[in-house]
Order: sequence, then structure tokens, then C-alpha cells
Amino acid sequence: MKKIITVSLVATMALTGANAISNSELAVKLNSLEAQLADVKKKLKKQNKKINKVKAHDSGDNIKWGVDLRTAIDNINYDLANGTSAGKSDLMSLRLWLNMAYAPDTHNVFKGQLSMNKAFGADFASPTNRNFSLGGQFDWTGNEALTDNSLKVRQAYWLYLGDSAFGADIPWTFSLGRRPSTGGFLANLREDDAAQSPLGHLINVEFDGLSSKLDLSNVTGVPGMSIKLCMGKGSTNASPLFASATPYAEGNQIEDVDLAGFIFEPYNDGQLIVKTTLYRGFGVPGQNPIPTIGGSNPMNPSLSLTASPFVVTGDMDGAGISVMVDGLTDEGYFADAKVFASFAWTKSNPDAGQMMLGSADSETGTSYWIGAVLPVDESSYFGLEFNHGSEYWRPFTYSEDTMIGSKLATRGDAFEAYFNYQLTDSLSAQIRYTDIQYDYTGSNGFFGNFSGASNKISDIKDGAAAFAQLGGTLDANGANNLGVVTGNLIASGMPPAQAQQTAGALAGAALFAPNVVEAAQDFRFYLRYRF
Repeated sequence: MKKIITVSLVATMALTGANAISNSELAVKLNSLEAQLADVKKKLKKQNKKINKVKAHDSGDNIKWGVDLRTAIDNINYDLANGTSAGKSDLMSLRLWLNMAYAPDTHNVFKGQLSMNKAFGADFASPTNRNFSLGGQFDWTGNEALTDNSLKVRQAYWLYLGDSAFGADIPWTFSLGRRPSTGGFLANLREDDAAQSPLGHLINVEFDGLSSKLDLSNVTGVPGMSIKLCMGKGSTNASPLFASATPYAEGNQIEDVDLAGFIFEPYNDGQLIVKTTLYRGFGVPGQNPIPTIGGSNPMNPSLSLTASPFVVTGDMDGAGISVMVDGLTDEGYFADAKVFASFAWTKSNPDAGQMMLGSADSETGTSYWIGAVLPVDESSYFGLEFNHGSEYWRPFTYSEDTMIGSKLATRGDAFEAYFNYQLTDSLSAQIRYTDIQYDYTGSNGFFGNFSGASNKISDIKDGAAAFAQLGGTLDANGANNLGVVTGNLIASGMPPAQAQQTAGALAGAALFAPNVVEAAQDFRFYLRYRF
């Protein structure tokens, strides 16, 4: 028995010693593993830090894209001065905007927008249409007019955001490229878009140029006070490649068209917004009428009129003030209501020997524009607008978003009503009616003595009627029987020289009447998808 107990004690002691050795070695190994694990964690932390930097860098390198797709149907009508009408009840169109933005740091921003705008089943980008853009030399409406299914650059510009100008607490910006110069202040309301740079009452065309803004609110203590310099080039007389032996040199076309001005914002607290502008358009283009006397009988000739090539007519000045109250009360229904009023002025400065807007003298035009946007519920609003323009009113609003021409360019009265409804977060609908009543010709023309000439439409109608009553006729060859008309005027007691001049003026009225729009209407419905 003692032997057995002794043997067991010896075995137990031996096993305990072995375990002691194993535990010691294990402790060493555990310490080693812990050191290795700590080193791995340290390296992993560094790697994660590098990965995060790479992710942040790659994220910043990606251009952010957005889509704006609008499908519209318009019912348009034109009433002409000769008593006829023209129109289309189902003009369908598709407009696509692909928006781009990229900010590599807090001071630099790139923004761009690709655009397609076309009529269903049509390609309007024919070489013939380029004649109305000076042979493609300027593109004020390149993305606003219906063209074809190709993507074009509507916006592409670089924007720098500075913290302090001239060592003072004046945040500033500088931008260069194809700037956002359509859908400006107040013109943006019916589309529920953010207002772009210019005042929509005077400027609504695509331009390439620069802008620089100084935020004066910190140094003046006046909320939102700022001033912005804007400069743009609306046309170039450089010759295209292969057009001559000296590509891109000055050609035989008209001179460059430039525009420069200021936008001064005296007050903007988010509820009361006041903006003003002053600018000059240099070397603006226009055409002149070319009369041709024809017919087989020289004693009873016919008269036809054609447009001359584009020429520089002179300079055009403009100024305006626009005011909007965004929220009439702090609470309740009128807290979301908007009302606005705008007054604008233009002045022509014809070059020597040229006529602008049908006059050899410097002429002044004015326009006023009022409107209200009223909420219907949380998802919809209703808008009403009215504007009036005088005889020689001439803004740069060729790209305004209507199918019947710019309502804000109207020399007469224009009324518009619209209802916008947000169907989902990304889908909206609009019903809009625009009615224009013209008092004078040339509202949507250029700056010369042909399409842009301002003549009282009632005088055009009276002249055309008198021409017919005195024996004149009108056909594809022009206004006929000038001799008969002149003879009848002489018979009524008018001196011969005056009768001949009057007959020519009446014939001109007869020729213009079929191409003079007296009134226009556009009823539109659209669906718009944005994200």
C-alpha cells in the first residue's frame, strides 16, 4: 500500500512539474502573440487611414450628375395683321438637361450642363436655320430653341470662391466660361427653378463670358448687399476652319458682339429681395430692308422687300430694378406667397448711317412687369403675371421659355397664368397659358430696320387695307399695281411726289402685314422629372 501511495505522489509531482514548464512557455508565447497583435493593429490603423484618404479623394474626384427631363405639349396660335392665323395644336417636345458639378476643394467649383431640346419626330438643326444665327456665329438660343437629338453644352464654367477681397471681410467670387444667363431673377418662378445670375426682365440669352461678385453685407451691415461685374461675348467675326485661307482670323462678317454690365443688389434678407442692373450691348446686329422695283410695265411696277445681310447697327443700353417679397406674413397662408414688381429701361444708340428699331434717332423704351405666386397646398402653387412694353422696348430675352417668342419682349401687353403641382419628390407637372397682344411690330426681332423695326400694327393694317382699296394687289412676286395706286392718290388731290411716296409706304404695309403677328397664345402642359 505504501509503495502504491509513494508511486502516485512521485507521478503527481512529475506531472505538476511538466505543467509548470508548459505554462511558462505558454505565457511567453502569449506575450509574443500579444506584441504581434498590437503591431498588426497598429499597421491596420495606418492602412485604414490611408484607405479613408483614398476614398475621400476618389469621392471628390467624381463628377456629381443630375437629370432634368421634361416632356411638353403646346397648343400655339398666331393672329396675323392680314386677318389670317397660324398655329399648331399638338406641338410635342422633349428637353433633357444633364447637370454636372465637381468641387476639388472649398474654393474651386466646376459646373456644367449638357442639353438636348427637340420636337417629337423632327430635326430642326438644318443649315437653313443657321442663317438666323449669323451663319452659326452666335448661339444665344442654341439650347432653348427646338433643334435635334444631339447633346450640346448649355453651361460649362469654373467658379472660384474667395474669403476676403482687398484684405477686408468681403467674400468674393470669380467665374469664367459658358455662364448660366437664362432663367434669371423672377423669370425662374414659373418653372420652380433657382434664379440664375441676370435679371430675367432684361437678359435671358445664352452667353460665354465672366463674372465677379463682391459680397458687401459684412462691411456695410446691410443684409445681402453685393455687386457683380458681368462681361460676355455674344458673337465673333472669326472665320471658321476651311472657310478661308486664314482660319479663325477676322472675316467679312459683322464685328464681335460684346456685353458688359453690373448687377447691384442693395438689399436681400431672404424675404425682401431687391436687385438692379445696368449694361451695354456693343455692336448689336440687325438687318435692313432692300426694296426691289419690278414688273413688266414700268408705268405700273411692283415692289418687293428682302432682308439685307446682318450688319452692326449700334449699341444698346439697358437698366432695371426688380423687387420681390417672398412671404407676406411670418405665419399662415401668406407666409408662402410671393409678389413681385419690376421696371426696366432700354436705349438705342445707332451708328452713323444706321437705323435701330426702325429709327435713325436714339430711342428709349420701357417695360413694367408684375406678378404673384400663391400656394394652393403643400404640393402646388398658382401664378399670375402681367407685363407691358412700350414702342421702342428692346431687351435681350430671346431664350425665354415659350414657344411663341419672349413675352417679356412684348411691345404691348402680355398675360400669363400657371399652375404647378409636385406629384412626387422627383416628378412635377405644369399647366400654363400665355397670351400676348402686340401694339407694335418687331418685339422678337433683331436691332435693325427690318425684323426689329417698331411700327404701329394698326397703321400696318390700315395701310394694307388702303393699298387694296386703291387698286393694289399682293402675290408671291410682291405688291403690284403701284402705278394704279399712285394715280388714284393723285386723282384724290395728292401732289404727285407725295402720291408716289405714299404708294410705296402703303405697298410696304401690304408686304409686311402677312408676316406681322398681332396676337399669340400658348397653352402648355408638361411633366418634368428631376433628381
